[in-house]
Amino acid sequence: MFSTTWGDQHVMKEPSVRDALDARRVITPYITRTPLRQYPALSSLIGADVWVKHENFQILGAFKVRGGLNLIGRTTKQERARGFVTASTGNHGQSIAFAARTFGAAATIVVPEGANPIKIAAMEALGARVVFHGKVFEAAREQAETLAADTGARYVHPANEPALIAGVATYTLEVHEDLSNIDVIIVPLGAGSGASGACIVTDALSPDTRVVAVQAAAAPAGYRSWKEGKLVSAEMQTSAEGLATSQGYELPQQILKKRLDSFVLVSEERIREAIYAYVQCTRTLVEGAGAAALAAAIDMKKELAGKRVVLIASGGNIAPDQLRAVLSSVSATA
Repeated sequence: MFSTTWGDQHVMKEPSVRDALDARRVITPYITRTPLRQYPALSSLIGADVWVKHENFQILGAFKVRGGLNLIGRTTKQERARGFVTASTGNHGQSIAFAARTFGAAATIVVPEGANPIKIAAMEALGARVVFHGKVFEAAREQAETLAADTGARYVHPANEPALIAGVATYTLEVHEDLSNIDVIIVPLGAGSGASGACIVTDALSPDTRVVAVQAAAAPAGYRSWKEGKLVSAEMQTSAEGLATSQGYELPQQILKKRLDSFVLVSEERIREAIYAYVQCTRTLVEGAGAAALAAAIDMKKELAGKRVVLIASGGNIAPDQLRAVLSSVSATA
């Protein structure tokens, strides 16, 4: 798996666009090809030709399912008999739970206390055992590693898994197949699998297209790792659980360092405004992470003016109380 070193870190084997194409073969029977839609109201808001890749319409309401299906779909019967353990703030956990059920395996998902109840209920409905541990994602991840070691289950890292990245990269294949002459793709970044996959596919299929990653300013570990060229930890206070990681991860950062064109941070207020704008302009629901690309586009209006822009709406699993709070706070200031 390791071939060289990056800074003080091992360098892992990166998936290629061929791996993404092969992943599509594995996962196509189980997923939806999500729409890529243009919205005049969003284009007017940004002053650009804006298109939305609706992964919030995906099975389970998020892009992550593509990665889980590709990873577990490639495991052996022996590995499936051992079961799978991972950590998640929600969407990754749903992905592993769904894929494990699809391929006849058991799954245990460790989540931080206070995780999104909608996502917890979905994981349990899929047959996964959900374990609460710690107040932040990193505590849950460490506990998942311990559980896997104790039980002999296959541990699934939320980011350092080439098969996960190849799986989620399939949504970018669809983007480039459905639309040409794209100037910019803006991708939310939590652990980094989606942004990494977008970079790999875009470099191969449309090298003139710029890929921009966006993370919450209240959880900037991925951004700081990319800027500083080493894995760093940072305080995590964002309400957007899909972006709520407190450190950079090895494999995504390795890919992003070589391939990502730009990286921006957005405020909690701007994320809320973007959730509201999706309801107002597209009549669709997105969670905080799913709104991050639009939040970045609002901040980047001058830079994006007149360009063809694709926003990745990565997920729609917003809890009712979260939505009520957004609608109340944004409408009060509008």
